[in-house]
Amino acid sequence: MKMRFSGRRLLVTGGAGFLGSHLCERLLAEGAEVLSVDTYFTGRRSNIAHLLDHARFEAMRHDVTDPLHVEVDGIFNLACPASPIHYQHDPVATTKVSVVGALNMLGLAKRLKAPILQASTSEVYGDPTVHPQPEGYWGNVNPIGPRSCYDEGKRCAETLFFDYHRQHGLNIKVMRIFNTYGPRMHPDDGRVVSNFIVQALKGEPITLYGDGLQTRSFCYVDDLIEGMLRLMLTPDGVTGPVNIGNPQEFTIADLARMVIMLTGSTSEVVYRPLPTDDPRQRRPDITLAESLLGWQPTVPLGEGLQRTIAYFRPIVGENASARRVADYLQETGVTAPHHDRRRARGLS
Repeated sequence: MKMRFSGRRLLVTGGAGFLGSHLCERLLAEGAEVLSVDTYFTGRRSNIAHLLDHARFEAMRHDVTDPLHVEVDGIFNLACPASPIHYQHDPVATTKVSVVGALNMLGLAKRLKAPILQASTSEVYGDPTVHPQPEGYWGNVNPIGPRSCYDEGKRCAETLFFDYHRQHGLNIKVMRIFNTYGPRMHPDDGRVVSNFIVQALKGEPITLYGDGLQTRSFCYVDDLIEGMLRLMLTPDGVTGPVNIGNPQEFTIADLARMVIMLTGSTSEVVYRPLPTDDPRQRRPDITLAESLLGWQPTVPLGEGLQRTIAYFRPIVGENASARRVADYLQETGVTAPHHDRRRARGLS
């Protein structure tokens, strides 16, 4: 492992989340001192439990919608619920995390004169009319739909990042993350990979929305984190946005068949209506990532799914009791009453 971040103190917002916990782990392996900040709404303490005794790791409970006063050498801004179930639960709070959180982190980066990376999303492209999606495409987003709290929140955050760059000379990095999967995904987050794996392992019907012919491009988490690190290490003049994702495209029906095969499940496939504003196609043009970062994904979907299934088996496998699953979900706050969830995010 290269020690590319040796001696640097780095802040990771959303550090206990799916992506954030993998990022913290990688940064520690590369010599960094890491401060994880999380509200533990969708992030889980169990994701970073193995890091808590590390001499260069610190975890702080904090909501990025409140100002943060710390001393760091760089910021990775990953804080925001990323699955429809979670970000639609409290859409106003989702928008606040994206916009007010970005403002607070940009203000911190400006004060510290530190580089800051924004984890943006392919959702800024909406239901795209251009395929595959290059960074120059402005998107096709419904600004008043049920997904817009996330889509438009992230679009506004990108605007703020580039305005801080133009107005204050801030060293920014913006990456647009396409569908990512792997260990530590939330078992009840509503995203297609975790949905299919959990349903298959429990022997439940696998739910396809629409005709199942809509496409996605699935990037394994290790590949995604490597792209994130490479972008952070680029010269000051490289701002992005840069697409990071796997350009190999699969239909959702193909994914379901693959998950059934790899789990050995007897689950049947059932069809439900397509949710509002669900994009029909999603595939990144990664030409810029290849030229600027020398980055390409390396983990094939089949291999990545096998690793992800192995993670989920002891949690929601065929022999897991309902009590074990309930305990696991209770830890995350997803099953908590509405007022408890708000308190967990520091919003009450």
